Amino acid sequence: MMPLSSTAQYALRAVLHVAEHGTNDPVPADAIAADLRVPRNYLSKTLHALAQAGVLRSGRGPRGGFRLARAAREITLGDIAAPFGEVSERKCLLGRATCGWKNPCSAHPRWEAVSAAQQMFFRETTVADLLGEIADQPRMAPSHDIAPHEQRTPTRGPAADVTRKPKRRSPAPRKRVG
Repeated sequence: MMPLSSTAQYALRAVLHVAEHGTNDPVPADAIAADLRVPRNYLSKTLHALAQAGVLRSGRGPRGGFRLARAAREITLGDIAAPFGEVSERKCLLGRATCGWKNPCSAHPRWEAVSAAQQMFFRETTVADLLGEIADQPRMAPSHDIAPHEQRTPTRGPAADVTRKPKRRSPAPRKRVG
């Protein structure tokens, strides 16, 4: 299957997080970024693209943040990925510019079925479907979807003092006598 871009993955994780935590109050972008360990500026652009697409609603001010624009059962994974141009278009697995039954690549007959199943998954799976899975198994929550390269060492606070390695200092230059 065609992998989703990092942006589309962040978008899916962020929307699930908002759906899970933003039932009464909007969820601030800072809280989403911290909980998911996603760069805040990058996530902010992603959240605003989702708001423009009608997936999220945003609010400003001290009680601002993001919440779902519609009920979780009405938002599909395809709705979330669509602003990032990821799922709806079927691409040739071998990279041909034109690939179809009139001009198929060697993988076309098998890939078409896989690609169609992927598109159906994104078209039919809703945020509510995934929230139900999370409720049954909390380890499936988006906050557990942190790749090893995204795990950061704290730079401030008590945890930073414990985990930070001391800086190596180069030896002082020796004075030449003579």
